[in-house]
Amino acid sequence: MNLTNARIVLPDGVIERGTVTVENGLIADITDAISTKPNAIDCQGGDLIPGLVEIHTDNLEKHLMPRNGVLWPVLPAVITHDAQCVAAGITTVFDALAVGDLEQDSVRLDTLHTSFEAINRGNEAGVFRADHLFHLRCELAYPELLRELTPLIDHPAVKLVSVMDHTPGQRQYRDLEQYKKYYAKKKVAWTDDTFLDAVEDRRQLQATYSDRHKQAVVELARARGIALASHDDTEVSHITEAVKDGVAISEFPTTLAAADAAHQAGLLTVMGAPNVVRGGSHSGNVAALELARAGLLDILSSDYVPASLLHAAYLLESQADWSLDRAIATVTANPARSVKLDDRGGIALGRRADLVLVKGDGEVPLVLQVWKTGVRVF
Repeated sequence: MNLTNARIVLPDGVIERGTVTVENGLIADITDAISTKPNAIDCQGGDLIPGLVEIHTDNLEKHLMPRNGVLWPVLPAVITHDAQCVAAGITTVFDALAVGDLEQDSVRLDTLHTSFEAINRGNEAGVFRADHLFHLRCELAYPELLRELTPLIDHPAVKLVSVMDHTPGQRQYRDLEQYKKYYAKKKVAWTDDTFLDAVEDRRQLQATYSDRHKQAVVELARARGIALASHDDTEVSHITEAVKDGVAISEFPTTLAAADAAHQAGLLTVMGAPNVVRGGSHSGNVAALELARAGLLDILSSDYVPASLLHAAYLLESQADWSLDRAIATVTANPARSVKLDDRGGIALGRRADLVLVKGDGEVPLVLQVWKTGVRVF
């Protein structure tokens, strides 16, 4: 397969008009000339970029519960989620499954194992268009965390583990009013008294479980060579703890100080693409564009909106004054490197031919075609 007349975004620059040749699912040649072969695919000057690598999406949850209180069959939900990701240019998806939750009626508690099993069934049956791997998000204050995690962590598709603590009053929810507003939108019927009781209950869970659970989770991941991420780092001390634990990725740092400390320590920082598209954090934390302009942003995650990933990367070019290759690396090369996937993430000889053709010169980038290992999937 020859993809020609494309603006090719390489790891370290851009070919304004060129050709990429694919053989046996791999990139076999890259030239700055337009192919004259009769079977060449004319990209009509569009941007040819690597397939996007998404290391943290909980987009599946909205398909598992499309309406409040309505659970959808799991495998059809995953197939729909997969199609939505591929249509957004994502060819490698880390399904971020929460192991535990502080909300007792959370859909996450009901669907963890069924989702894990359905994704494995789908992989084995070949019904997905994207590659699906697992990111296990460990809620440290959840009493049954280790019991839920143990049967999952040895699966070979588990490539990332993060340690989270959503206890109110710290990290993402250090502002209790923001915490209350967020859960009010989820129709949690709290009065002032019941809200304070809930906060106290969760702080008690944190005091009882968080430290020992974190030590156990870190040991389990490190023993298996699984990449580790911290979550919602707010203080410099959080980064110090993360470095001590062998963490490689700081997900969604909430302050400039934490992001700077992560950068200084050699951690890769992840920010939400919706944060970029919306122009700020929904929780009142630091804006992703502020980190980008300070040189403290390495990876973007679509989090809960797959289409935001590509959109945000192009916004880094227009709003943070980044080069296009640097911006695209936040959704391709950098996330792939962070989770040790060395076979993808860049248009380079010998890499997987995971490719996306984008019309990038409009108000919003438009995905035109997607290939995974040289096979068109969109």
